[in-house]
Amino acid sequence: MKRNLLLVIGMVVISLALVLSLVGFSACTAGPTEFGTIDISSQQEGLWVSGEGKVTVTPDLATLYLGIEAQADTVAEAQSQAVGAMDAVMAALAASGIAEKDIQTQYFSIEQVTSWDKDTGEEIVTGYRVTNMVTAKIRDIDNVGSTIDAVAAAGGDLVRISSIAFSVDDPSAYYEEAREEAMADAKAKAEQLAYLAGIELGKPTYISEWSSSPVSSREIYYDAAVPAPMPTPISPGELDITLTVQVAYAIED
Repeated sequence: MKRNLLLVIGMVVISLALVLSLVGFSACTAGPTEFGTIDISSQQEGLWVSGEGKVTVTPDLATLYLGIEAQADTVAEAQSQAVGAMDAVMAALAASGIAEKDIQTQYFSIEQVTSWDKDTGEEIVTGYRVTNMVTAKIRDIDNVGSTIDAVAAAGGDLVRISSIAFSVDDPSAYYEEAREEAMADAKAKAEQLAYLAGIELGKPTYISEWSSSPVSSREIYYDAAVPAPMPTPISPGELDITLTVQVAYAIED
């Protein structure tokens, strides 16, 4: 009787030990835990590299940010001044060869102009300001300076010219060239890494790319009280079109 009891107890102890050992083994191979152990099964296999391609181009499109700002004692008077000046600016843009589809309103506002009255300790309304700002795309880069001069002359003291941005109207061909360079750069890096590691490089298993629109923006400070030189000198400079790819290559057995 006692011998049988000891035998049963021994079997229970062995069973518990076996269960605990299996749990421990499972915990060691289960992967990531809250303490940050590495999950080998989740690592992406293969050889991962990035490549960059860059093409330098001359801008063929200028976007001018301009408009009118008028201030008067009443809204009606301020708006009347703004409308008259803006009509003259629009006529100057059209005469400079700017198509109607290339002119877009960006900002319009009618707001009070106030000042602080020291005697009464209150803010008082001293007038009203009307602002009308548009963007104009100039597709002939050589005419940027003369267009600015024409707008300044048409709008007079009410004209506001704040900035100009240079870009490429259709950069698709340049992106294709940059993409070829980026892929060649990635492949060269992968081949070198494979050689150094003593492995055989396989075919790409994953490819992604990202890029940004090439735009060069510059501020323009125009003061109607100071005569501008004729014509206004404008230099578009150059733009860099950059494209980056990430490629994963398989490793041959």
